[in-house]
Amino acid sequence: MTRGRRDWLLFTGWALTGAGYLLALLSILTIGIFILPVPLIGTFVLATRHDAQRGMAGLVSSASLPLFLLTYLNRHGPGTYCSTSAHGGSCTEGLLDPRILLAVGALVLAGGVTLFLVMQRRTATGSAPLRSP
Repeated sequence: MTRGRRDWLLFTGWALTGAGYLLALLSILTIGIFILPVPLIGTFVLATRHDAQRGMAGLVSSASLPLFLLTYLNRHGPGTYCSTSAHGGSCTEGLLDPRILLAVGALVLAGGVTLFLVMQRRTATGSAPLRSP
């Protein structure tokens, strides 16, 4: 397996692990405690790799996944959405603007990918990390 492909797999692994932590945190009062072992195992597996730090920018991108979920759940927004069926109807009030959620999620995802690419380029060229004076 090539180094670039392995780095992308590490990035994806860290992104999914971070998303698991966020899901466990957001659902802590219901199923979060049952979800938490999955990202803990993911962290253990990824952290025991000798080159795990190369994909850790995926943790930044993992914050975009709950935003994409909120975008989907508010897809009929903003405002009130009513639906009807043969047995009656229902309305959902207070939906958020999905375009804003999608834009913020895309920015967070792009930020994580950009950070990953910058880190990958620095390690490929052998550049020293930036340090403040």
